[in-house]
Amino acid sequence: MADFKTKNMKSNKDFNNINSQKIPSREVEGNSKVNWKPGTLIYPLPAILVSCGNSPENYNVLTISWVGTICTNPPMCYISVRPERHSYNIIKESGEFVLNLTNEDMAFATDWCGVKSGKDFNKFAEMKLTPIKGEKVNAPIIKESPLSIECKVKKIIPLGSHDMFIAEVVNVQADSQYIDPKTDTFKLSEAKLIAYSHGHYYKLGEEIGKFGWTVKKKK
Repeated sequence: MADFKTKNMKSNKDFNNINSQKIPSREVEGNSKVNWKPGTLIYPLPAILVSCGNSPENYNVLTISWVGTICTNPPMCYISVRPERHSYNIIKESGEFVLNLTNEDMAFATDWCGVKSGKDFNKFAEMKLTPIKGEKVNAPIIKESPLSIECKVKKIIPLGSHDMFIAEVVNVQADSQYIDPKTDTFKLSEAKLIAYSHGHYYKLGEEIGKFGWTVKKKK
């Protein structure tokens, strides 16, 4: 998959924070591995478009990969955002945001929204994304996203370069074309989601198994 870099890519610290580092290494005796400088090397990650704002006048979108699930019941997740990001105060003041999963058709917009600032652009208009007010939050969902997860912030934890927004999932909106009417399940595998890994975007590959396949009884 093409790497949608722009001249502003170096300013996107969340997505390019270690790609150009010269990391000193030291080979461990009797081990094929080497020690590297500590860094954020947990990859691959989702490439998420986070939408925020409580009215059309301050709607914005930012691209985040520091995101994940932290609880099943109640359903909870987190995003980590640099305080200098334009969306940081919007999310902090409104206490709401939406996680929009991205697919191959949204790859260009996903990168562009990560390297451009909402201070300078109306990202929805520039990327021809459609904002629709959420069902349970004032923040907009992105119509083009295959799955939008509406969230309410419960706690903000300052960590260093980023602050972590811990949030409860209050609603999920799924594109009906991916819902199996017979089983009422979301066919996520057909949504052509993309992933982010160490400065590059990728299509998801071939399935090699599913949860529990190692212990499933053979017929």
